[in-house]
Amino acid sequence: MIRKAFYLAQAERPGAVYLAIPEDVEAEEIGNEITPLIARSPHSSGPDLSQAEAAAELISKARYPVILAGHGVVRNQASDALCDFAGHLNLPIATTFMAKGAISDRNANSLGVVGFMQHDYANFAFDRADLIISIGYELQEFAPKRINPQMDKKIIHIHRFAADVDAAYQPSVSIEADIIASRNMIWPRVTRAAKLDSFQDHIRSLSSKEIENGDADFSFPLKPQRIVADIRSAMADEDIVLADTGATKMWMARIYRTYAPLTCIFSNGLSTMAFALPGAIGAKLAFPDRKVLAVMGDGSFLMNSQEIETALRERISFVVLVWVDNSYGLIKWKMDLELGQHNSVDFRNPDLVAYAQSFGAKGYQIRAASELLPTLQKALNDDTVSIIACPVDYSENKRLTDRLGKFTMPL
Repeated sequence: MIRKAFYLAQAERPGAVYLAIPEDVEAEEIGNEITPLIARSPHSSGPDLSQAEAAAELISKARYPVILAGHGVVRNQASDALCDFAGHLNLPIATTFMAKGAISDRNANSLGVVGFMQHDYANFAFDRADLIISIGYELQEFAPKRINPQMDKKIIHIHRFAADVDAAYQPSVSIEADIIASRNMIWPRVTRAAKLDSFQDHIRSLSSKEIENGDADFSFPLKPQRIVADIRSAMADEDIVLADTGATKMWMARIYRTYAPLTCIFSNGLSTMAFALPGAIGAKLAFPDRKVLAVMGDGSFLMNSQEIETALRERISFVVLVWVDNSYGLIKWKMDLELGQHNSVDFRNPDLVAYAQSFGAKGYQIRAASELLPTLQKALNDDTVSIIACPVDYSENKRLTDRLGKFTMPL
C-alpha cells in the first residue's frame, strides 16, 4: 500500500495521497527478513492513431489555430517539444499562469498568459481562433469560458488523461497519452502550416509597453509595473521567483518576462495564499545554485512568516519582497470591480524590517523607487534570508481593468 501511495502521488495528476494505517498494524513488529518491494515508475500509454490523424486534419484545415499550454506541459518536461511543434507549424502559444515559462517570452510564437480576471491581450487571439489546441491544460487552471464564451470553438485536447467535463470545453478530438509522443504522431501528418501575421506581434507589443512604461516610472509608492520591471532586472533567466496569490500574482503573471519553465511559479489551482515563502524554501533546496525570490503581499506574508525561522535555522538563503499596501489588495480590487466599494479589507502592519531582524534575518525598507533594484541585487547576493518591504501604489489596479474593459482590437 505504501508503494501504491507513492506511485499514485507521482502519476498524473500528481498530488497528495492519504494512507491510513490501522492501530493493530501500527503495533506489529517487523522482522529483519522483510525486503522492500520494487517501485514502479509512472508511465502512460501511447497516442491513438485515429485521434492523432483527426487532430492533424483539424490543424491542417484551421485558419487561426492557437495553442493553449497548461501546467501539464511543464510537469511532463515537454516545453522543448511544444516550442518545436509551434515553430514548425507557425502556431501562436498562450500559457496559463501555472505554465508560464513553458515557452520563452523571447519566442516569437509566445502570446503571453491567459487567466486574468478580465479580457486581456492574449484573449483576443482566442476570440478570432477557429481551433484551440489544448496541451497539458486542466480546468482548475482557469475557466475555459474565458476563451470560449460562445462555446463554438473546435478543441483538440492533448494530455495524459481525459478532459474534465465543461460546457465551454468539449473537445472535438481527445488524445489521452504522453504529450511528447502525441506531438510526434501529429506533427508529420499536418499538411499545412498556419500563416504568421502581425496580429500576434501586436499582442506581444502591448504587454511590452506596460513594462517599458513601468521601468521609466519613478513615482512613490512604486507602481506594480515598476516593481515587476526591477524584479526582472535583478533575476537571471534561470533564477526562480514565486509569486503569491493576490494582486501580486496578477501583475507578475501578466508582465513578468519568463524565459524557462518553473522559473515563475504560481499556485493557481486552489490559489493558496502564503505558499511563496515555504515554496521558496523548497525551491532553494531543489536548486541551491539559483537565486530564489518570494514575491508576496503583506497579507499573505503575515500568514506564515514564522517560516523565516525555519529557513535561518536550516541555512536556506532567499529573499522575500513584500508589496506593502496595508490591505488584502486583490479582494479590495474585486470588491471595487463587482460592488463599486470595499470594506473590511484593511489592516495594520508591524515594522517589517524590525520583524525580520527579530528572527536574525536582514530587513530593508524601500523609501524611493530608485532604491528597489540595488536593494534586490544586494539581498539576492547575500547568503541569508532577507525581507524587503516595498510600498506599492495599487491605484493602478483599477486603471488596468478600466483600460482593458475599453480595449478593442480588429480581428
